[in-house]
Amino acid sequence: MSSVDVRGLNLSFDTVSVLQNLNLFAEDGEFLVLLGPSGCGKSTLLNCIAGLQDVDDGQVFIGGENVTWAEPKDRGIGMVFQSYALYPQMTVEKNLSFSLRVAGMNKSEIRSRVERAADILQIQSLLHRKPVALSGGQRQRVAIGRALVRDVSVFLFDEPLSNLDAKLRTDLRVELKRLHRRLGNTMIYVTHDQIEALTLADRIAILKDGVIQQMDAPKAIYNRPVNRFVAGFMGSPSMNFLEGTLEHVRDQWVFRCDSAPSQGVAPHDIPLQRYEFTAKPVVGQAVEFGIRPEHVELSRNASLSPVQLDFNIELTEPMGADAVTWGRVTDLPFAVRLNADAAPEAATVLVAGFDPVRACVFDAASGCRV
Repeated sequence: MSSVDVRGLNLSFDTVSVLQNLNLFAEDGEFLVLLGPSGCGKSTLLNCIAGLQDVDDGQVFIGGENVTWAEPKDRGIGMVFQSYALYPQMTVEKNLSFSLRVAGMNKSEIRSRVERAADILQIQSLLHRKPVALSGGQRQRVAIGRALVRDVSVFLFDEPLSNLDAKLRTDLRVELKRLHRRLGNTMIYVTHDQIEALTLADRIAILKDGVIQQMDAPKAIYNRPVNRFVAGFMGSPSMNFLEGTLEHVRDQWVFRCDSAPSQGVAPHDIPLQRYEFTAKPVVGQAVEFGIRPEHVELSRNASLSPVQLDFNIELTEPMGADAVTWGRVTDLPFAVRLNADAAPEAATVLVAGFDPVRACVFDAASGCRV
């Protein structure tokens, strides 16, 4: 059993609260990603699990054993850092075997573990090189290998790919996914990169100001965010938001967008008859209506979508196969992601259409999903 159970964790630096009554459970064999903006507490949480940071209150269990005050070496974890942390004077082989030699392991077992890690990570040809002769991607493989040779049940990764260029990050991301499937160990991975989180994770825990906002499968977090912060944080470009109120018109709920493109234009009513409310709506309730850029289609005439809004195009960003068109709807910023071949010209007005069933509605005061 290699689960990780964090219970009621609190940590402050002077008067600054970093982690607040935080509870987290990573199941045996799960790939859990801690995601959030810089300063949200995700790396600090990882250091608390690893034993590199003492906690003010709460408990940490690894494999069912209380390790809150155990030394890092006694927690049965392997950690991979952002900075590689390789010994420059040692060869790759010496770097991989260093902790095993310090522990007094016999030479044949050390050789077996090093060869196994090198085979898994495909770094056999690098064993006699020193770190200075390696690329960034090769150094990160060695850093991962140094954790692998310890033959532990839990691996902790602290933004291991952030120092690499875009192509290397993509390549190593795939390798990490394969590695997890091959080993089946519990892995907890810290990142601020949404793509890494969405592609690697079995579950994602999104943190803000030391508090977990939502912990769920990537698809659930992306499609059904529990609050305004999660909705705005996930997705690139971010979800579009329109401000307004909930009204009950002709026996159905509608979102009334009070902003209008010009004076004298009636506010837009967006029907919500197929929207799944998670809380009881209230007439006149101030809310924000969100729709993701990829869920919007553009057309020159009235589209077949249930909702149709005028979209004033300002510019288009080509992104290879896709393009993001930026503009304004009811005088508010709005983005649409579409196929690059369908990207429209700037300074034109098209119809933005979408199905409200794919939307999100959040209470303006609390930010919680309605």
